[in-house]
Amino acid sequence: MSQIPEGIAVADSVTKLGPEHKDRVLICASHGGVYAGYLAAKARVRGVILNDAGVGMDEAGIGGLRYLDEVGLPAATIACMSARIGDGDDTAQRGVISFANARANALGCAAGMGASDAALAMRAAPAFVGEAPAYAEARFLLWEEPGLPKVWGVDSASLVKPEDAGQIVITASHGGLLGGQPKTALAVEALAAAFNDAGVGRDEAGISRLPALDQRGIIAVTVDCRTARIGDARSSWQTGRISHLNAGAKRAGVEVGMSLNDYVACLRRARQARSG
Repeated sequence: MSQIPEGIAVADSVTKLGPEHKDRVLICASHGGVYAGYLAAKARVRGVILNDAGVGMDEAGIGGLRYLDEVGLPAATIACMSARIGDGDDTAQRGVISFANARANALGCAAGMGASDAALAMRAAPAFVGEAPAYAEARFLLWEEPGLPKVWGVDSASLVKPEDAGQIVITASHGGLLGGQPKTALAVEALAAAFNDAGVGRDEAGISRLPALDQRGIIAVTVDCRTARIGDARSSWQTGRISHLNAGAKRAGVEVGMSLNDYVACLRRARQARSG
């Protein structure tokens, strides 16, 4: 989309919305899970297009579509292989619709359409007058032992805090850089982090945070989207299996196929070996 038409906005992440997005149709490169849907509704957009993140376990990558149907918003996702997750401009230019909810279908949105065409169709939606139902706790302590880094779970990487520096952060966000910018990989200098690979997707965007974090000395992995629900850190912790890892993780003894509990155990052993 070389020029953004009136009534449409483009964003790399649904966590970065402001008053200027109200009443606009949003083409956004976030995953299509429930938490992303909640943030879109909270911003009071007129409609939203997200990334299906490989669809994944329990169809979590498109879970926001059902949620937004009930709330009263038209919503659709693009296929993760059609455009880079985390890159709004690429989503607008190359994204191809994979799924649409009933409210979007009623406006003419359907699988196979370009993202920009679907957004134009959504402009006919009425202004959103509903309310986003309160979202359950999205940040929680997963594991703690005296003298060792804490393990925090966050449903979105946007929920990390300055005090997470030096800790282990299990985030259910996709593993893609926002707008391709390395500085967006993680907001704090954590010891280690985990993300969802979002189906890996176009140009392997779903795992692009890993090398960027390696450059900062942060150990990082992604879990296979088929083994854990994207947008749900508890799911990652309970059932997620590692699909990709950076060089720092390899040096710590982490391997593809490990659970995140085993991942943390590897980090603990590596830390003890250094201190011993």
